This record gives sequence, structure tokens and C-alpha cells, in this order.
Amino acid sequence: MPVPPTSGRLQWTDVPTPLRALLEDALGAPVTDAVTPKGGFGHQLAAALHLADGRRAFVKAARDDDPLTAANLHEAAVLGSLPPGAPAPDLLGIHHAADWTAVVIAHLDGPHPDLSPVSADAEQTWALLDKLTSSPAPAPYAAAVSITPSTTVALHGWDELLSDPPADLDPAARDRLPQLAELEATWPALAHGDRIVHGDLRADNMVRDRHLGVTFVDWAHATTGPACIDAASLAPQLILAGHTPTGIAGLLRDHPATASSADTTTAFLAALTGHWHRNARKPAPPGAPGLRAYQHRAAAAGLALLDHRLS
Repeated sequence: MPVPPTSGRLQWTDVPTPLRALLEDALGAPVTDAVTPKGGFGHQLAAALHLADGRRAFVKAARDDDPLTAANLHEAAVLGSLPPGAPAPDLLGIHHAADWTAVVIAHLDGPHPDLSPVSADAEQTWALLDKLTSSPAPAPYAAAVSITPSTTVALHGWDELLSDPPADLDPAARDRLPQLAELEATWPALAHGDRIVHGDLRADNMVRDRHLGVTFVDWAHATTGPACIDAASLAPQLILAGHTPTGIAGLLRDHPATASSADTTTAFLAALTGHWHRNARKPAPPGAPGLRAYQHRAAAAGLALLDHRLS
């Protein structure tokens, strides 16, 4: 099994020469620069390739025996099966050489969206989620995700914290531990559905393209499930961006993706927040130095939302 880099992502120069040559041949121009965007926690190459003719393309690459290669190929299958008009970039190709695999995706031109209260990006994102989940996933998409089990079903954490509460656990969480563990236990039975689920929605997995507007990227966790999953996942991210828990609790109450499934939304939020609270206390994994700090912040935001929903 390959050892991930300890300080972040693989770089373009880490990719074997045969695969780099194959990619340049497929793209039709030499690569003059490779820029790794900020954010994200994976260790594979994930970079915008600048080509000699002025074009750009985005590539993800890793060794064939790296677990992230399977995730990259899953994302490629998803991008090739999403319905027209879905907020996602186009798949350009999949290439193999020297026991490595690269997935090439259309480059999006713009920054991550601004999800703060002063920006319209959050409102556009909510509208995209309504559009994406308003009808069942098309058959090609359902087939593309059917061979990869959903990771959302297994989200949990309050059960372990209930049996051995850590000393630094937030008093609000400590007071509700039995209730949160009970809610979390209801989630697996509610986790199944027929809607498109991105599965990892946060600002650094979106780009505000200057032509397309807000677009979702990094579909490696895509699956099918209840319509509420992405909206409920996004909600703590908006609190981290400066929105009030009260305001976001109101959005969850009223948004089409969550309004008709209040119990499912609350159960998922409990499972997701328990996952964050449990994992934030683990050692940092290789190649993802910022993950645990992010999970601590997200756990606090998720707990603030649950306090509103359970009060």
C-alpha cells in the first residue's frame, strides 16, 4: 500500500513520466504549470494544469493501488452520468500508465463561493439543491453509484461518546448524549432514497465559475439517498461562514429538500455531528493536516443546529 505524503497533496512532478506524457498527448499541448487549489483533505494529485496553448484542465491522479484511485474513478463515472444541467464539470477522460490512473475534468474558472451572509452564493446553492433533488435520480446515475456503498449510512459517533464521554465534550452535547445517540441510531433505517446526493458539500468542493455560476466539484462520495442529505450537510458550513444557527435552522425548516422530511433531516444531522465529534478526537491522518481542526469546528456548528431542532 502506498504511503501518502505527510505534508499535503501529491504534486505534478510526483506523477510518473509516462503518465505525464500521456496526459499532455491527450490534452494536445505541454503542461507549463500545475496549481493545487487550497482546501480539501485528500493526498492524491488534484491540480489545475496550465497548458502551453493557454487552456487549462483539472486532473486527479494516484497510484492504482491507492484507495483514492477508486474514489477518482467513482467520481468519473458519476460525472459521466449526471443529468443535463446538473451543477458539475464535464468529464474529459480517464488515462492509465505506469501503474497510475488519472481522471481529467473540465477546468472551472473562478474562486470557491462566498457562503457568508453578505454574498448571494449561498442562496444560489440552496436553489441548486432544490433543483438537483426535486425528482428521482436518472437511471444512468443510479447505475453509476450502485456499485459503491454509500458512506453516509455508517455515520455515527454519539454511541461511542455515550459509553465513554471525553472530558472536553461540550456541555450541551453532554446533557443530550442519550437523546443524540438515540437519534443517531434511527439514521440507518432512514438513509435510503432515490435522489442525487453529492455527499461532501462544503465551500471548497464548489467553484463559482464565471460562466456557470456555483458548480459542485469532487463527486467522489456521490450516491443516492434522501433529498435532505446535502442540504443538511451544507447547513453547518453556512454557520461556519458566519450565518446564525437560528437563521439556518429556519432555512432547513422551509427548504423543499428538508421540509417534508424533518425526522430524517434531524437523524442525519445527529449522525453527521456525532461522526465529527468522534473523529475530531483521533490523530490526524497522513496527508490531511487540517482535517481534525475542521471537524472540531463543524461539530460545534452541527451541535448548534441540533440544539435548535431539539429545543
